[in-house]
Amino acid sequence: MSDMIEVVIDSIRVSLMSQQRIVILRERSAERYLPIWIGVYEAESITIALQEVEVARPLTHDLMKSIFNQLNARVVRVEVVALRDDTFYGNIVAESNGHTLNIDARPSDALAIAVRTHVPILVAREVMDAAGIVPEEDLQEIRSEKTKPGIQEPQSEEGEERLSVFEDFLEKLDIEDLDEEDDEESDD
Repeated sequence: MSDMIEVVIDSIRVSLMSQQRIVILRERSAERYLPIWIGVYEAESITIALQEVEVARPLTHDLMKSIFNQLNARVVRVEVVALRDDTFYGNIVAESNGHTLNIDARPSDALAIAVRTHVPILVAREVMDAAGIVPEEDLQEIRSEKTKPGIQEPQSEEGEERLSVFEDFLEKLDIEDLDEEDDEESDD
């Protein structure tokens, strides 16, 4: 466990491109983030638990929590233990009758259990080092990439040419004609 970093759920985001969900884990002791793509239902389950919304019937993760309780097993922590081929691997660590149980799980399911059982969320250091994001460093890298020799800014003439087409279109618009057409349609 010494090679693990404690994180908290910072937010759940929706990708504008694909409408998929991303859970953002934030390192407790630093401003480093770990984005993990998750399913819509898992995102909803995590959000419901984070917002402490009461549901009429137990959701799947509520059921799992009840099963742990009925079996006198206690969830100790959840972990994101590996990243292989762009897939994250999770683990639920529980104790039952003096034995430690490691239960293989998708990180999204492990996180949904963690928010219900109020246990720590840990990420393997090598996973955080491989996929973690530090916003300020990332911005600095982008800025330095633009100033590297051989990388040129887009030609401003090309951008101006594209804008001039738009300006021409705007100049040709006759707003008064549009207003008259709207008046005619409303009279019908």
